[in-house]
Amino acid sequence: MLLDVRDLKVRFHTLRGIVRAVDGVSFSVNYGEVLGLVGETGSGKTVTGLTIMRLLDENAEIAGGEVIFEGKDLLKLPMSEILKIRGRDISMIFQEPKAALNPVIQVGDQVAEAFLAHESMSKEEARERVLDMFRKVGLPDPERIYRSYPHELSGGMAQRIVISMALALRPKLMIADEPTSALDVTIQAQIMNLFRELIREFNTSVIYITHDLALAAEISDRIAVMYAGRIVEVARTEELFENPLHPYTVGLLRSIPGSKSSGSRLFSMEGEIPSLLNPPPGCLFHPRCPKRMDICDKEVPNLLNVGNDHLVSCFLYGR
Repeated sequence: MLLDVRDLKVRFHTLRGIVRAVDGVSFSVNYGEVLGLVGETGSGKTVTGLTIMRLLDENAEIAGGEVIFEGKDLLKLPMSEILKIRGRDISMIFQEPKAALNPVIQVGDQVAEAFLAHESMSKEEARERVLDMFRKVGLPDPERIYRSYPHELSGGMAQRIVISMALALRPKLMIADEPTSALDVTIQAQIMNLFRELIREFNTSVIYITHDLALAAEISDRIAVMYAGRIVEVARTEELFENPLHPYTVGLLRSIPGSKSSGSRLFSMEGEIPSLLNPPPGCLFHPRCPKRMDICDKEVPNLLNVGNDHLVSCFLYGR
């Protein structure tokens, strides 16, 4: 096992109170595996990824849990050790590619920083490595792109730059946070094809964060479904689509146009994710759940293995 997240809890201290953004999240990632982390906006997916990278804002508090990466708890390591791991062993692709790039530095130099920071090589050697990565991600005229600034690139080009930066040192784990959300459908398909090819070539494990279950299905070996800061279901991708168990997962699948679960009319889940400032008691999905029972607003169900490594947090399947 490459990564093992155990009972992770993250709080944000705000003027309005404490936000329980991640509340007891547990999941694992195996070597060479792509795990899809899926849920609506505000479910805690991005915060989970940033916590693994130790990139949380100053008002954040890691209130509990462990993030075990190759036997070491990343939450207990000094920042000097984390800086050695970032980029080399664990990398991240952020949601907005152009926002992730420094607007006043040529993009080639920005990618070269990864080589210069973690490997002993000259600037010219780093430059050649960058040009080779640009070729791998399908950028035309790598020499010209190297000298370009972010504002001179299209969204698709900027995303290829960010992917090349994340994969530059062949990391063992890459966290991809909505990497195609800012792109149009045609470019999105191109980037997804490129992404799949590169992670196979580099044998990199991936946490693929998205709100789009259909997109996650294209690339993920397993999918973990998050709701309001908690994992509610985990299963292999085929199993999840064939046999969804949690009512929230069923609702997400029914919301996919053209899916077997959607029926003749597009389904829309009632309600919205509860406020994590003042969350309801018990299972946080119960105010929206069509199958809620009396116990649901009193207790939190455990994440249980119901067979075939299919985990679900719902009283319909036990406590």
